[in-house]
Amino acid sequence: MRRITIILSIGFTIMAAGIVYALVGGDFFEELKIMRGLPWFHLSMLDLYVGFFLFAGWILFREKALVAAVIWIALLLSLGNLIACLYATLALVHARGNWQKFWMGSRVGLTHEV
Repeated sequence: MRRITIILSIGFTIMAAGIVYALVGGDFFEELKIMRGLPWFHLSMLDLYVGFFLFAGWILFREKALVAAVIWIALLLSLGNLIACLYATLALVHARGNWQKFWMGSRVGLTHEV
């Protein structure tokens, strides 16, 4: 788990640096005008948001409190994989080496099907 935590921390750092770079060096609305007509931009957004919704499904599954899940998902949809790295890192820390707890969160030990 330590190696995965390191990889996720590196991902978080890269995403944070990328966001800062884009905020400082870019003009979102001007650049969006250029990109929004490009087919590869549409595909990239489709791919990105399919991934977000898959990750959001995992969050909904893991979290006991719906409010917490909704907050995490809102953050994921607005800050992207920066939040995915943070969420997965926190899930690893809370799991304390238990992979079942990492994947299932509050559902560990429940006997009903999902």
